[in-house]
Amino acid sequence: MDVNAAVAAAAAIAGVLTGVIAVLAFRWSEREQKRPTRTSLHTDPVLPPGVDTVLSVLRSSAVVLDESDAVVKASSAAYALGLVRGGKLAVEPMILMARDTRRDGEIRQVELDLPRRGTGRGEALAVSARVAPLGSRLVLLLVEDLTEARRIEAVRRDFVANVSHELKTPVGALSLLSEAVMGASEEPEAVERFAGRMQIEATRLTNLVQELIDLSRVQNDDPLEDAEPVRVDELVAEAIDRCRHQAGTKQITMAAGGTADLRLWGNRGQLAAALGNLVENAVNYSPARTRVGIAARRVTAPGGDLIEIAVTDQGIGISEKDKERVFERFYRVDPARSRATGGTGLGLAIVKHVAASHSGEVTVWSSEGQGSTFTLRLPEAGAARDRASGHQMPGLDEDDETGQTDGTTTVSSPYEPFSAPEVHP
Repeated sequence: MDVNAAVAAAAAIAGVLTGVIAVLAFRWSEREQKRPTRTSLHTDPVLPPGVDTVLSVLRSSAVVLDESDAVVKASSAAYALGLVRGGKLAVEPMILMARDTRRDGEIRQVELDLPRRGTGRGEALAVSARVAPLGSRLVLLLVEDLTEARRIEAVRRDFVANVSHELKTPVGALSLLSEAVMGASEEPEAVERFAGRMQIEATRLTNLVQELIDLSRVQNDDPLEDAEPVRVDELVAEAIDRCRHQAGTKQITMAAGGTADLRLWGNRGQLAAALGNLVENAVNYSPARTRVGIAARRVTAPGGDLIEIAVTDQGIGISEKDKERVFERFYRVDPARSRATGGTGLGLAIVKHVAASHSGEVTVWSSEGQGSTFTLRLPEAGAARDRASGHQMPGLDEDDETGQTDGTTTVSSPYEPFSAPEVHP
């Protein structure tokens, strides 16, 4: 019995030792599997030295992919554009480009139109994608946002087309009228009639060229370079004098008034051109024997006092759909009337740019058949001069290239300025 007990005890001890050894061996095996080996160090995707720093300063959106198309590195711009979502590249054409480049090592580039994330308007995001190998296992994807560049190019293309069309009309008319004069050389009355028409077309052509020059100047010039205090009543008097002949021809009475001794800070020539364009439009689009009013006042605003100059007419008015576009270049509410008055469609675009460059705005109130009120709202001389001392005049907003405005103002009465004394042409 003692021998059997001893054997059983020895067997039990041996079994326990075997179990302990098996557990220790299992745990050691697990630890060895988790320990990085020389091979595994070469397998993990690691960016080459300096690449991370270079990618962080690039303006383009950057994405680095490994051999399984997983994102190793992505810039914040790539996330902002919606290229990377959930740690993966979300644009299938770019994934296919990356795979082709990984296979043959060739650099590829393509332009794509992607749906814009977060908008329900279905706008396309224009991008240029370039894929290149980065080391032996990684692929670098650089994406440039071309949306704004394409929009500006489209605006420029439309502008050139509109200018060409506007120049073609008077030039063609002058060519035809000159042929008519030559053919009617024996008829003095016909020659005189055709010559008068030629003068009208030549004047229209001159006005168009001049307004193109004015528009280019207000877009490129810094009003701070020649800024000075400008008296509002002098601007009003100059605008009235500019339109005195046209108003007299149509028996239109002009009324000027409001708060006296107001001053603006800016480029006198640009401010005079802007107000002159508003008054000229009011006269041109008003029927005979009506009135045009110009009134100025000071209004309180959080950033400093503003000067409002309102130009009101009793003209044809502007429809709701046209009010959103009247500040576009070459846009005309009534093309037939514009041809009759010699309008170029650039006057209000110039006004908008002048107002924006002087830290102000121009707004419109209108009702069809009742008239319109255009209001220039600009900083008063003191506040504007203080702001200008830091040379921080704000630029144009997102829609400046198109000349559009996104604001309207409501005037309690479209004929408010008529309470001022009348100025007869």
